[in-house]
Amino acid sequence: MSEEAVPQQGGSPATAEPKGLLEQMEELMAALNADLSALDSEFQATGGSRRGLGEDGGLVG
Repeated sequence: MSEEAVPQQGGSPATAEPKGLLEQMEELMAALNADLSALDSEFQATGGSRRGLGEDGGLVG
């Protein structure tokens, strides 16, 4: 097998390393947490109305 067929490790400093799965998950969890915090703030600002929800929290319709 030639060296051309083998992927090179590392790379030049100008190329970014691919993110690991753990780092991607941490970023997604941080974004989700921020979205949920914003949603909670909006919910609190509206007085926490549960109109349209059943006893179990599911939509009634």
